[in-house]
Parts: sequence; C-alpha cells; structure tokens
Amino acid sequence: MVRQSDDPIVRNIVQLLRGAQMNRRQVLRGAAAGAAGVGALSLAACAPGGGGGGGAGGEGIVWGNWTYYLDFDEDTQSFPSLDAFMDKAGFTVDYIEDIDDNNTFYGKIKDQLKLDQFTGYDTITFTDWMNGRLIQDKQIQEFDYANLANVTANLVDAQWDALDVDPGRKFTIPWQLPASGWVWNSKEVPQGIKTLDDFLRPELKGKVVVLSEMRDTMGMVMAGLGTDPNSDWGDAQFDAALAWLDDALQSGQIGNVKGNSYTQDLITGDALVAMAWTGDVVMLNAENDNQWTLEIPESGGMIAADSFTVPNGTSAEAKAKVEELINYYYDPVVMAEVANYVTFVPPVKGTQEEMKKINPENADNPLIFPTEEDWKHLHNFRTLSPEEDKKYSTAFQNVLGL
Repeated sequence: MVRQSDDPIVRNIVQLLRGAQMNRRQVLRGAAAGAAGVGALSLAACAPGGGGGGGAGGEGIVWGNWTYYLDFDEDTQSFPSLDAFMDKAGFTVDYIEDIDDNNTFYGKIKDQLKLDQFTGYDTITFTDWMNGRLIQDKQIQEFDYANLANVTANLVDAQWDALDVDPGRKFTIPWQLPASGWVWNSKEVPQGIKTLDDFLRPELKGKVVVLSEMRDTMGMVMAGLGTDPNSDWGDAQFDAALAWLDDALQSGQIGNVKGNSYTQDLITGDALVAMAWTGDVVMLNAENDNQWTLEIPESGGMIAADSFTVPNGTSAEAKAKVEELINYYYDPVVMAEVANYVTFVPPVKGTQEEMKKINPENADNPLIFPTEEDWKHLHNFRTLSPEEDKKYSTAFQNVLGL
C-alpha cells in the first residue's frame, strides 16, 4: 500500500504533482517558482504520522522516507520495487513520503521518541548526523543481522564504520548516499573549479551559489582549507571556514545560498558555479543537454547517508518485517532499479554491474558510481554533540542572515 502524508494540504500538492504527470526533475526545476508550495510541503513534516503499522498493532509496517527517493512509475503511479516486495513478502508497507527536512521531521516525532512510544513509523530514513543524535539518546533499536544476510554480503566497505557513533552499523543501515561536489557551467566556465580559491575569481562575482545545508557547504569549505571534516576538528577550524564564507557573502562573490532550488539558478544562468549534490546534476544534465560538469574536488567533497532505523516504539514483529524489507533492497538487482530512478550513490555492492543491464549510461556515470579515486576524496562530517550542533548551526545561520 502506497500512502502519502495525512496532512490534506500536502496530500493535495502531491496528488496535483502526480496528476499532472510531473516527475522529480520537473519538481526540482520548478522549486524556486513554487516557494509557497515548498513551504506548505515542509509543514507536512509537522503533521502527525501515519498509523496502522506493526508498531500500532497492524499487520503491515509503515516506512517514512524522503520525497522522490524510491523508484516510481509515472504511468501506473506506483512504486514497482515496493509492489514486488509486498507480493513476495505477503504483508503491506505503508510508504509515506513524509520527510522533507531532518529537523522538522524530528520535531514531529520527538515526543514519542522520548517516551519510547510508537512514532507512527516502523522505520524511517533520517540522515546519519540525525541518526547519531538518536543513537546517543538511545531512541532506536539494534538490528538483528541474522535477518540481514544481503546487508552483510553487500554493504559497501566504506560505509560499515562511516558513522562514528555506530561502528559496524548496529543501529543504522544506509538507504542512499547523497554526495556533494563542485559544479560549473561547462561552456561559460571552461577552466572549471579546481580549488576553493577558484570560487573567488572576479569574473564569477555574484554567480556563485552554495548549499544551505551546513554540513555540505562548511564541510567542503573546511576541506578546501585543509581540514578533514571527519577529523577531530574544533572551534578554530570551524571559525576559519566560517570566515571564508562570511567574506565571500559580504563581498557579493557568493550570490545565493539555497537548498534544492539552486538547480533553478544553474538553469537560468544566475549561477555559473555551485556547491551541489551529485544526484541533482545527473538529473539536470539529463534534461538540459549535459550543460554542467561536476567533480569531487581534490580537496574533498562530502558524502552522507540517509539510513534505515527502527524507533524504540516499533514492535519486535514489525522490526523483523522491516529487516526483511531492508534485506530485499540490499539485493543489487533491486537496488539497481532504485538507483536508476533516484540517481544518488547506492550503498549496495554489485549495483553497478546490474545497472549495466538496464541503463549502461548510468552505469558509467561517476556521479552515481564514484571511482576509487573519488572515494578517496569523499568525506563524512563528524558527529557533533548537541551543544556543538547548536553552536555551529547558529553561527552558520547567522552568517547566512537567517
């Protein structure tokens, strides 16, 4: 069973989008113009979650995921891989595209998490920095790897210990790996962006966009200044990166700081270079005649993981079903179907070989399947304590004028 948010505003927006046969690429393209809609969508995360999953005494499970983060058939308005799983497993999965932002979604379920009550979701896919917080607060359950043979066999080596507070992935199992790097208009900026100083070239003044996600932008700036974002850095290193960002903003060199809508600036030419997410650039190029080049900078790009977790309020029976679902998606044949639509880096070994059978062009795309050299330059952002998170996030937002 495929479900959307219980919030009627969001439900109407999603139905409108799908009813008009809009796909994910079109949504991103229209993000800037649809600011009001995006704002309403964000409010969805504040609405109560769906019930009826195993944790609530139902026979199926409830999966809360990010929007447009699972293969979707525009013609049948269905999720093919999930439909195949339900036919095979014999129970339903209420699939709710209900996460638009880590903080707002956490705010939606935090009271239940603190009381170990059912959150309305048997499994959710927060980004790992938020999962680190849940682990530290002991609000999620440990997986039973006896039910996860495919994960044991196929999780990419680099991800087993990528979350510093969850070595061995006892509490978190990656769903997708969003990576970020530096992008430029291939025609207008033929020399590309190779160093952090290249963003400051006079001819690019006002044509630079950076991401509003602190860990992506600050991580790449820190790396550009010589600090590994996953190392034991402190205030001095963070402040140095923040000063670089502040100077570039104050001087007008950076023209905008945006979330997903930075893609609109690239399309219109308002931005010629940007710090960007790899999956977005794959989609932009597919729809706009390959106008942009994105590279993982030699100084370091960022990679994160949006990972499955099971909140404490989920029942043991439902947890076992979640593990069956995760194990299914760790079959590289299945993950190739997902990756072909989502276009972010998949966490499952063997996916590239299976992708060759369904979309050879995507199989050769280093933005979906980074090279061994790329992996050497992809950093995680270390887990922050709650106090650090508040301090650094506030400083970042102040520089952005938020």
